[in-house]
Amino acid sequence: MSILVVDDLPDNLNLIKTILQADGYTDILMAHSAHEAFDYLGITDDRRRGATNIDAILMDIMMPGIDGIEACNLIRAKERLRNIPIIIVTAKTDANDLQAAFAAGAVDYVKKPFNKVELLVRLRSVLKLKHEMDRRRAREKELHEVTRLLEEANRTLYRLSSLDGLTGIHNRRRLDEFLAVEWTRSVNEANPLSIIMADIDSFKAYNDTYGHLMGDDCLVQVANVLTGTLHRPSDLVARFGGEEFVAVLPKTTAEGALVVAERMRSSITELCIKHKKSTNSNCITMSFGIATHWPGQKSTPADLLLAADWAMFQAKRAGGNMVKVVDINMDTHLYDKHCSIEDI
Repeated sequence: MSILVVDDLPDNLNLIKTILQADGYTDILMAHSAHEAFDYLGITDDRRRGATNIDAILMDIMMPGIDGIEACNLIRAKERLRNIPIIIVTAKTDANDLQAAFAAGAVDYVKKPFNKVELLVRLRSVLKLKHEMDRRRAREKELHEVTRLLEEANRTLYRLSSLDGLTGIHNRRRLDEFLAVEWTRSVNEANPLSIIMADIDSFKAYNDTYGHLMGDDCLVQVANVLTGTLHRPSDLVARFGGEEFVAVLPKTTAEGALVVAERMRSSITELCIKHKKSTNSNCITMSFGIATHWPGQKSTPADLLLAADWAMFQAKRAGGNMVKVVDINMDTHLYDKHCSIEDI
Protein backbone atom coordinates (compact mmCIF):
# COMPACT_ATOMS: atom_id res chain seq x y z
CA MET A 1 0.00 0.00 0.00
CA SER A 2 1.55 3.27 -1.18
CA ILE A 3 0.81 6.71 0.32
CA LEU A 4 1.93 9.94 -1.40
CA VAL A 5 2.52 12.87 0.97
CA VAL A 6 2.83 16.33 -0.60
CA ASP A 7 4.04 19.29 1.50
CA ASP A 8 6.58 22.02 0.86
CA LEU A 9 7.84 21.89 4.48
CA PRO A 10 10.30 19.04 5.21
CA ASP A 11 9.33 18.99 8.92
CA ASN A 12 5.70 18.32 8.02
CA LEU A 13 6.73 15.58 5.61
CA ASN A 14 8.90 13.88 8.20
CA LEU A 15 6.23 14.14 10.90
CA ILE A 16 3.56 12.56 8.69
CA LYS A 17 6.00 9.88 7.60
CA THR A 18 6.83 9.05 11.23
CA ILE A 19 3.14 8.82 12.17
CA LEU A 20 2.34 6.58 9.20
CA GLN A 21 5.34 4.30 9.71
CA ALA A 22 4.45 3.86 13.38
CA ASP A 23 1.01 2.66 12.25
CA GLY A 24 2.47 0.10 9.87
CA TYR A 25 2.55 1.99 6.56
CA THR A 26 5.89 1.27 4.92
CA ASP A 27 5.57 2.50 1.35
CA ILE A 28 5.51 6.27 1.75
CA LEU A 29 6.39 8.63 -1.09
CA MET A 30 7.28 12.23 -0.25
CA ALA A 31 6.99 15.20 -2.61
CA HIS A 32 8.09 18.75 -1.72
CA SER A 33 5.87 20.37 -4.34
CA ALA A 34 2.96 19.72 -6.66
CA HIS A 35 5.44 19.28 -9.52
CA GLU A 36 7.25 16.49 -7.65
CA ALA A 37 3.88 14.88 -6.96
CA PHE A 38 3.04 15.09 -10.66
CA ASP A 39 6.28 13.23 -11.42
CA TYR A 40 5.18 10.38 -9.15
CA LEU A 41 1.72 10.40 -10.72
CA GLY A 42 2.97 10.46 -14.30
CA ILE A 43 1.29 13.79 -15.07
CA THR A 44 4.52 15.49 -16.14
CA ASP A 45 5.35 12.48 -18.32
CA ASP A 46 2.20 10.56 -19.18
CA ARG A 47 4.26 7.51 -20.10
CA ARG A 48 4.87 6.90 -16.39
CA ARG A 49 2.03 4.76 -15.09
CA GLY A 50 3.23 3.89 -11.58
CA ALA A 51 0.52 6.16 -10.22
CA THR A 52 -2.03 3.39 -10.34
CA ASN A 53 -0.15 1.84 -7.38
CA ILE A 54 -0.73 4.89 -5.18
CA ASP A 55 -3.58 4.25 -2.78
CA ALA A 56 -4.02 7.72 -1.23
CA ILE A 57 -2.61 11.24 -1.34
CA LEU A 58 -2.12 13.58 1.61
CA MET A 59 -1.93 17.06 0.03
CA ASP A 60 -1.00 20.33 1.76
CA ILE A 61 -3.35 23.07 0.67
CA MET A 62 -0.83 25.92 1.01
CA MET A 63 2.18 25.46 -1.28
CA PRO A 64 4.16 27.89 -3.45
CA GLY A 65 3.55 27.76 -7.18
CA ILE A 66 0.73 25.25 -7.62
CA ASP A 67 -1.30 25.02 -4.40
CA GLY A 68 -3.19 21.99 -3.18
CA ILE A 69 -6.52 22.97 -4.71
CA GLU A 70 -5.08 23.53 -8.17
CA ALA A 71 -3.07 20.32 -7.83
CA CYS A 72 -6.30 18.44 -7.04
CA ASN A 73 -7.91 19.85 -10.17
CA LEU A 74 -4.97 18.77 -12.33
CA ILE A 75 -4.91 15.27 -10.82
CA ARG A 76 -8.66 14.80 -11.24
CA ALA A 77 -8.36 15.90 -14.88
CA LYS A 78 -6.57 12.58 -15.55
CA GLU A 79 -9.15 9.82 -15.80
CA ARG A 80 -6.72 7.13 -14.68
CA LEU A 81 -6.04 9.08 -11.45
CA ARG A 82 -9.60 9.93 -10.47
CA ASN A 83 -9.99 6.95 -8.17
CA ILE A 84 -7.06 7.92 -5.90
CA PRO A 85 -8.53 9.57 -2.78
CA ILE A 86 -6.99 12.92 -1.81
CA ILE A 87 -6.99 14.18 1.79
CA ILE A 88 -6.31 17.89 2.10
CA VAL A 89 -3.96 18.88 4.94
CA THR A 90 -4.62 22.46 5.97
CA ALA A 91 -4.25 25.00 8.78
CA LYS A 92 -7.14 26.90 7.24
CA THR A 93 -10.63 25.90 8.22
CA ASP A 94 -12.45 28.62 6.32
CA ALA A 95 -15.61 27.15 4.78
CA ASN A 96 -14.87 28.66 1.38
CA ASP A 97 -11.39 27.07 1.26
CA LEU A 98 -12.75 23.69 2.28
CA GLN A 99 -15.58 23.95 -0.23
CA ALA A 100 -13.07 24.76 -2.97
CA ALA A 101 -10.95 21.77 -1.95
CA PHE A 102 -13.92 19.40 -2.05
CA ALA A 103 -15.04 20.86 -5.37
CA ALA A 104 -11.56 20.14 -6.72
CA GLY A 105 -11.90 16.48 -5.80
CA ALA A 106 -10.64 16.13 -2.22
CA VAL A 107 -12.57 13.51 -0.23
CA ASP A 108 -11.60 14.65 3.29
CA TYR A 109 -9.34 17.04 5.19
CA VAL A 110 -7.02 17.02 8.21
CA LYS A 111 -6.29 20.13 10.26
CA LYS A 112 -2.87 21.39 11.27
CA PRO A 113 -1.34 20.99 13.75
CA PHE A 114 -1.71 17.27 13.26
CA ASN A 115 -3.67 15.11 15.57
CA LYS A 116 -2.16 11.66 15.17
CA VAL A 117 -5.38 9.78 15.88
CA GLU A 118 -7.45 12.01 13.58
CA LEU A 119 -4.93 11.67 10.76
CA LEU A 120 -4.84 7.87 10.98
CA VAL A 121 -8.60 7.49 11.36
CA ARG A 122 -9.33 9.64 8.32
CA LEU A 123 -6.65 7.87 6.28
CA ARG A 124 -7.99 4.43 7.23
CA SER A 125 -11.50 5.57 6.35
CA VAL A 126 -10.60 6.70 2.82
CA LEU A 127 -8.43 3.63 2.24
CA LYS A 128 -11.28 1.36 3.28
CA LEU A 129 -13.62 3.25 0.96
CA LYS A 130 -11.11 3.03 -1.90
CA HIS A 131 -10.65 -0.69 -1.31
CA GLU A 132 -14.41 -1.22 -1.48
CA MET A 133 -14.73 0.92 -4.61
CA ASP A 134 -11.83 -0.92 -6.26
CA ARG A 135 -13.48 -4.22 -5.42
CA ARG A 136 -16.77 -3.07 -6.92
CA ARG A 137 -15.09 -1.74 -10.05
CA ALA A 138 -13.22 -5.01 -10.46
CA ARG A 139 -16.49 -6.89 -10.06
CA GLU A 140 -18.21 -4.61 -12.58
CA LYS A 141 -15.34 -5.09 -15.00
CA GLU A 142 -15.56 -8.84 -14.52
CA LEU A 143 -19.32 -8.81 -15.09
CA HIS A 144 -18.87 -6.61 -18.15
CA GLU A 145 -16.32 -9.07 -19.54
CA VAL A 146 -18.58 -12.03 -18.77
CA THR A 147 -21.46 -10.23 -20.51
CA ARG A 148 -19.27 -9.47 -23.52
CA LEU A 149 -18.11 -13.08 -23.76
CA LEU A 150 -21.70 -14.30 -23.40
CA GLU A 151 -22.90 -11.98 -26.16
CA GLU A 152 -20.03 -13.10 -28.36
CA ALA A 153 -20.84 -16.74 -27.64
CA ASN A 154 -24.49 -16.13 -28.47
CA ARG A 155 -23.53 -14.49 -31.76
CA THR A 156 -21.27 -17.44 -32.54
CA LEU A 157 -23.99 -19.93 -31.65
CA TYR A 158 -26.51 -18.08 -33.78
CA ARG A 159 -24.08 -17.97 -36.69
CA LEU A 160 -23.34 -21.68 -36.33
CA SER A 161 -27.03 -22.48 -36.05
CA SER A 162 -27.57 -20.60 -39.32
CA LEU A 163 -24.94 -22.53 -41.27
CA ASP A 164 -25.14 -25.92 -42.91
CA GLY A 165 -22.84 -28.31 -41.10
CA LEU A 166 -21.48 -29.92 -44.27
CA THR A 167 -21.14 -27.16 -46.83
CA GLY A 168 -20.67 -24.16 -44.53
CA ILE A 169 -23.20 -22.05 -46.42
CA HIS A 170 -26.52 -20.88 -45.01
CA ASN A 171 -28.95 -23.57 -43.91
CA ARG A 172 -32.73 -23.97 -44.20
CA ARG A 173 -33.35 -22.06 -40.96
CA ARG A 174 -31.43 -19.03 -42.19
CA LEU A 175 -33.14 -19.30 -45.58
CA ASP A 176 -36.59 -19.15 -43.98
CA GLU A 177 -35.60 -16.12 -41.85
CA PHE A 178 -34.03 -14.30 -44.78
CA LEU A 179 -36.91 -15.02 -47.14
CA ALA A 180 -39.46 -13.78 -44.59
CA VAL A 181 -37.58 -10.48 -44.19
CA GLU A 182 -37.07 -9.97 -47.91
CA TRP A 183 -40.68 -10.88 -48.65
CA THR A 184 -41.87 -8.14 -46.29
CA ARG A 185 -39.38 -5.70 -47.80
CA SER A 186 -40.55 -6.62 -51.30
CA VAL A 187 -44.16 -5.89 -50.37
CA ASN A 188 -43.39 -2.64 -48.55
CA GLU A 189 -41.04 -1.28 -51.22
CA ALA A 190 -42.97 -2.66 -54.22
CA ASN A 191 -39.96 -4.54 -55.62
CA PRO A 192 -39.84 -7.98 -57.26
CA LEU A 193 -38.33 -10.93 -55.39
CA SER A 194 -36.98 -13.98 -57.21
CA ILE A 195 -36.15 -17.49 -56.05
CA ILE A 196 -33.87 -19.99 -57.77
CA MET A 197 -34.29 -23.62 -56.78
CA ALA A 198 -31.41 -25.89 -57.85
CA ASP A 199 -30.95 -29.66 -57.68
CA ILE A 200 -27.99 -31.84 -58.64
CA ASP A 201 -28.94 -34.17 -61.48
CA SER A 202 -28.67 -37.93 -60.88
CA PHE A 203 -27.16 -37.40 -57.45
CA LYS A 204 -28.37 -40.72 -56.04
CA ALA A 205 -26.55 -42.49 -58.84
CA TYR A 206 -23.45 -40.43 -58.00
CA ASN A 207 -23.57 -41.54 -54.35
CA ASP A 208 -24.18 -45.14 -55.35
CA THR A 209 -21.24 -45.06 -57.76
CA TYR A 210 -18.64 -43.05 -55.86
CA GLY A 211 -19.74 -43.37 -52.23
CA HIS A 212 -21.20 -40.91 -49.77
CA LEU A 213 -17.86 -39.33 -48.84
CA MET A 214 -17.33 -38.34 -52.45
CA GLY A 215 -20.96 -37.24 -52.50
CA ASP A 216 -20.32 -34.95 -49.53
CA ASP A 217 -17.26 -33.50 -51.24
CA CYS A 218 -19.36 -32.91 -54.36
CA LEU A 219 -21.96 -31.00 -52.31
CA VAL A 220 -19.26 -28.80 -50.80
CA GLN A 221 -17.83 -27.95 -54.22
CA VAL A 222 -21.26 -27.21 -55.64
CA ALA A 223 -22.13 -24.97 -52.66
CA ASN A 224 -18.93 -22.99 -53.13
CA VAL A 225 -19.57 -22.52 -56.83
CA LEU A 226 -23.18 -21.41 -56.33
CA THR A 227 -22.13 -18.92 -53.65
CA GLY A 228 -19.35 -17.58 -55.85
CA THR A 229 -21.76 -16.78 -58.68
CA LEU A 230 -23.62 -14.19 -56.58
CA HIS A 231 -22.15 -10.71 -56.95
CA ARG A 232 -24.45 -8.75 -54.62
CA PRO A 233 -24.22 -8.83 -50.82
CA SER A 234 -28.02 -8.66 -50.68
CA ASP A 235 -28.36 -12.12 -52.31
CA LEU A 236 -28.25 -15.40 -50.41
CA VAL A 237 -27.61 -19.05 -51.26
CA ALA A 238 -28.68 -21.76 -48.82
CA ARG A 239 -28.74 -25.52 -48.74
CA PHE A 240 -32.40 -26.45 -48.86
CA GLY A 241 -31.83 -30.09 -48.03
CA GLY A 242 -30.07 -33.08 -49.52
CA GLU A 243 -28.72 -32.05 -52.92
CA GLU A 244 -31.10 -29.08 -53.28
CA PHE A 245 -30.06 -25.45 -52.99
CA VAL A 246 -32.00 -22.19 -53.04
CA ALA A 247 -30.90 -18.68 -54.00
CA VAL A 248 -32.93 -15.67 -52.85
CA LEU A 249 -32.53 -12.60 -55.07
CA PRO A 250 -34.15 -9.42 -53.70
CA LYS A 251 -35.11 -6.66 -56.13
CA THR A 252 -34.65 -9.07 -59.03
CA THR A 253 -37.00 -9.73 -61.94
CA ALA A 254 -37.41 -13.08 -63.68
CA GLU A 255 -35.08 -11.80 -66.40
CA GLY A 256 -32.36 -11.02 -63.87
CA ALA A 257 -32.84 -14.34 -62.08
CA LEU A 258 -32.54 -16.15 -65.41
CA VAL A 259 -29.13 -14.54 -65.96
CA VAL A 260 -27.97 -15.62 -62.50
CA ALA A 261 -29.34 -19.16 -62.86
CA GLU A 262 -27.67 -19.62 -66.22
CA ARG A 263 -24.40 -18.40 -64.73
CA MET A 264 -24.81 -20.98 -61.98
CA ARG A 265 -25.64 -23.76 -64.43
CA SER A 266 -22.64 -23.09 -66.66
CA SER A 267 -20.31 -22.72 -63.64
CA ILE A 268 -21.34 -26.13 -62.33
CA THR A 269 -20.78 -27.63 -65.78
CA GLU A 270 -17.33 -26.03 -66.00
CA LEU A 271 -16.49 -27.48 -62.59
CA CYS A 272 -16.61 -30.86 -64.37
CA ILE A 273 -16.96 -33.22 -61.44
CA LYS A 274 -16.83 -36.64 -63.09
CA HIS A 275 -20.14 -38.55 -63.08
CA LYS A 276 -20.10 -41.59 -65.35
CA LYS A 277 -23.66 -42.57 -64.38
CA SER A 278 -25.22 -39.21 -65.23
CA THR A 279 -28.16 -39.38 -67.63
CA ASN A 280 -27.22 -36.20 -69.52
CA SER A 281 -23.43 -35.75 -69.23
CA ASN A 282 -20.24 -37.34 -68.02
CA CYS A 283 -19.95 -34.62 -65.37
CA ILE A 284 -22.14 -33.29 -62.57
CA THR A 285 -24.92 -30.99 -63.79
CA MET A 286 -27.79 -29.18 -62.11
CA SER A 287 -31.38 -28.32 -62.92
CA PHE A 288 -32.79 -24.90 -61.99
CA GLY A 289 -36.27 -23.52 -61.42
CA ILE A 290 -37.12 -19.82 -61.10
CA ALA A 291 -40.17 -18.12 -59.62
CA THR A 292 -40.68 -14.40 -59.07
CA HIS A 293 -42.99 -12.56 -56.71
CA TRP A 294 -44.32 -9.19 -57.85
CA PRO A 295 -45.98 -6.67 -55.51
CA GLY A 296 -49.73 -7.05 -55.53
CA GLN A 297 -49.69 -10.80 -56.09
CA LYS A 298 -51.72 -12.78 -53.58
CA SER A 299 -49.13 -15.33 -52.62
CA THR A 300 -46.83 -16.34 -49.76
CA PRO A 301 -43.15 -17.22 -49.43
CA ALA A 302 -44.20 -20.88 -49.37
CA ASP A 303 -46.01 -20.38 -52.68
CA LEU A 304 -42.87 -18.90 -54.16
CA LEU A 305 -40.74 -21.83 -53.01
CA LEU A 306 -43.29 -24.32 -54.32
CA ALA A 307 -43.44 -22.59 -57.69
CA ALA A 308 -39.63 -22.58 -58.01
CA ASP A 309 -39.52 -26.23 -56.95
CA TRP A 310 -42.13 -27.11 -59.58
CA ALA A 311 -40.17 -25.27 -62.26
CA MET A 312 -37.03 -27.14 -61.25
CA PHE A 313 -38.93 -30.44 -61.45
CA GLN A 314 -39.93 -29.56 -64.99
CA ALA A 315 -36.29 -28.89 -65.84
CA LYS A 316 -35.27 -32.30 -64.49
CA ARG A 317 -38.16 -34.00 -66.30
CA ALA A 318 -37.03 -32.38 -69.54
CA GLY A 319 -33.58 -33.95 -69.20
CA GLY A 320 -31.79 -31.80 -66.63
CA ASN A 321 -28.92 -29.34 -66.96
CA MET A 322 -31.31 -26.51 -67.81
CA VAL A 323 -33.27 -23.62 -66.34
CA LYS A 324 -37.06 -23.36 -66.24
CA VAL A 325 -39.06 -20.28 -65.25
CA VAL A 326 -42.58 -20.29 -63.88
CA ASP A 327 -45.11 -17.53 -63.42
CA ILE A 328 -46.11 -17.86 -59.78
CA ASN A 329 -49.72 -17.07 -60.68
CA MET A 330 -49.76 -19.37 -63.73
CA ASP A 331 -47.84 -22.48 -62.75
CA THR A 332 -48.59 -24.23 -66.04
CA HIS A 333 -46.81 -21.48 -67.97
CA LEU A 334 -43.18 -22.59 -68.10
CA TYR A 335 -40.20 -21.32 -70.03
CA ASP A 336 -36.82 -22.87 -70.57
CA LYS A 337 -33.57 -20.92 -70.54
CA HIS A 338 -33.65 -20.46 -74.29
CA CYS A 339 -36.84 -18.40 -74.29
CA SER A 340 -36.65 -14.70 -75.02
CA ILE A 341 -36.81 -12.08 -72.30
CA GLU A 342 -40.00 -10.70 -73.87
CA ASP A 343 -41.70 -14.05 -73.40
CA ILE A 344 -41.11 -14.08 -69.63
